Amino acid sequence: MSKLLSLYNDMYGRSSKINEAREQLEKIIQTYKNARSKDLINLDQHQDWYFKSDLIGMTLYIDLFGKDFKGLAEKISYFKELGITLIHLMPLLKARDGENDGGYAVEDYQDVNPQFGTLSDFVEIINIFRENHIFLCVDYVINHVAKEHQWAKAALSGNKDMQDMFIMYDSDEIPNQFNQTVPEVLPVKSPGNFTYFSEIKKYVFTSFSEFQWDLNFKNPFVFNGMVENMLYLANLGINMIRLDAIPFMWKELDTSCRNLPNIHLLLEMLNLIKTEVCPSVALLGEAIVEPHEIVKYFGSEQHIECEIMYNANLMVDIFNSFATRDARLISLDANLNKIPNSGTWMNYVRCHDDIGWGFNEQAIENMGFNPFMHKQFLIHFYGGDFPNSFSSGEDYQYNSITRDARTNGTLASLLGLEKALHSNDNQAVQTAIKRINLAHSIILFYRGFPLIYSGDEIATLNDHSFKDNLTKKNEGRWLHRPFFDWDRAKRRHIAGTHEYHVYQTLKKLIEIRKVNQFFDGRSIQYSLQSNDNSVLCLARVYQNETYFGLFNFSENQKVFNLNQIKGSISSRIYEDIINEKQYDFNSQDISLSPYEYIWIKPIVNK
Repeated sequence: MSKLLSLYNDMYGRSSKINEAREQLEKIIQTYKNARSKDLINLDQHQDWYFKSDLIGMTLYIDLFGKDFKGLAEKISYFKELGITLIHLMPLLKARDGENDGGYAVEDYQDVNPQFGTLSDFVEIINIFRENHIFLCVDYVINHVAKEHQWAKAALSGNKDMQDMFIMYDSDEIPNQFNQTVPEVLPVKSPGNFTYFSEIKKYVFTSFSEFQWDLNFKNPFVFNGMVENMLYLANLGINMIRLDAIPFMWKELDTSCRNLPNIHLLLEMLNLIKTEVCPSVALLGEAIVEPHEIVKYFGSEQHIECEIMYNANLMVDIFNSFATRDARLISLDANLNKIPNSGTWMNYVRCHDDIGWGFNEQAIENMGFNPFMHKQFLIHFYGGDFPNSFSSGEDYQYNSITRDARTNGTLASLLGLEKALHSNDNQAVQTAIKRINLAHSIILFYRGFPLIYSGDEIATLNDHSFKDNLTKKNEGRWLHRPFFDWDRAKRRHIAGTHEYHVYQTLKKLIEIRKVNQFFDGRSIQYSLQSNDNSVLCLARVYQNETYFGLFNFSENQKVFNLNQIKGSISSRIYEDIINEKQYDFNSQDISLSPYEYIWIKPIVNK
């Protein structure tokens, strides 16, 4: 506690009001520590669970997947069949009525969305998951609250203390200064960074929409209140808490209000509090920013912030490699972004959100490409309007001034399956399936643990029907947020269907990963130079043995020259654990068919 209180004093200073806030925080921590159940205290003895090789995640919307909590409980067997051991449930806390940014405009952090059931139903599903050895992750929207939240309602009624919980000004002078340097998050849907509320005659900082009010973390009582909400969720039995939009948490004039240093102090304090009260709970950070900024949110082993971070950089690199048939960007970034031993990556290729094309611009430049033009290439390629593109994605939040845009679409549609099926081209269908399987093989091999977006395991296609829905048609991300098609899911057992090929391949890879300890999230990872730009070579080192993954991002056969890795091998004979084939590293090169991948491990004493 002494380290926490020291940081708290450094952040907020000393005064009678700060002393009151500090005493309040100490009371909150002690209250929730004393209230933690015996079952959860037993769980707290196992704090390294998120490093284990058998951790396989899936993310889903409750209503789209199983209607409500009770419906979700009935689908436990589906998760277990595939081998899923972690479920990330998309926003389930009580959000405002009407438009609510998909649940990210929270009205009450200590209640659930009534369409899913009651709080008791939620606690029951937590217990059912635990009995079935499935960990649970939920969203914690920490940067902002709904304008219907009790703090915001009190602020709108004129309560000065509650107005101090937010960032608001009497005139537009300071907001205009902010707008000079702060990028708009949703320039088309929600232009500007402030909203004027005539009830109080004030301009309120609203990064995401007029109904989502940014919190003022310069006020210690804001921090205390959000700590209490986090600990409340932890004591319900949540195993992982996803901290949403953390790069936005601190605001300063004449900056971008992104990734500011004090955010890292806030996160370190949150982690110290979490460690004191509920040490087995892992903090997952969501920061869709530049690669060199993402890695900072792990902190260091002496100053831990988030134990887990979304590997957004890897997602972009994977799609870049498919479009260019060039894997060098993944290879370079694998060696660039080193993380502390206290942390690990959550690796994914698709999620509920759009794809923002943030990549390592210096690396792209070093390869001889113009970063701006390369981003334009990716936008047009995955928007489907680039010559010979296989993608059926769609632009999102296109800015006609900067020409910037993000991309929507499911994994299968982005990697060519939708276009191939529409053109009735069986060869293109098979090629698209190979791309999908290769993408999954990367996130299962890469250091960290995989997160599968529900529906990708059965090659779900874009859902264009949202355009005919009055409540959805203005939000393009519904393209990749369809209701889970349970009839389609049945085809995962019918040989010859594309659902079967994708599902059964993924299931096999999961089974292999679970029984091989070198996939432990603490094992060392690095990339090795390949003799062919289309081939990625990743190495994992575990207990002094070196394991390799080879991935061909081309529709052509490639030969990988083993001279590239002979300096790293720990045995002469290696086995491909996917295809059960052996290689003599003294005499053989490795031939890779189009979009083939292999995982190889040493056979000791040979």
